Amino acid sequence: MQCHACRKEVTISGRVGFRDECPHCGADLHGCVQCRFYDRGACNECREPNAERVGDKEKANRCEYFQPAAGPSGGPADDARAKLEALFKK
Repeated sequence: MQCHACRKEVTISGRVGFRDECPHCGADLHGCVQCRFYDRGACNECREPNAERVGDKEKANRCEYFQPAAGPSGGPADDARAKLEALFKK
């Protein structure tokens, strides 16, 4: 998985624990912004309809629906923006 804060690759064996942190920058890894269901355009910014609302999407939470995102998450708009920005990087 990729850390949302420092964008460095983080290797986790097994499940991401509620208290796991990025070894590079110390950011929480079990937060909404690290989840594959996170979508800024969705209701409560989550595509999982049964998940409870979480206030701070960057902080660790105890959501049982959490699944690590393959890359930076945020929904289709963020994915498109990341691809566009990659075109202009050298």
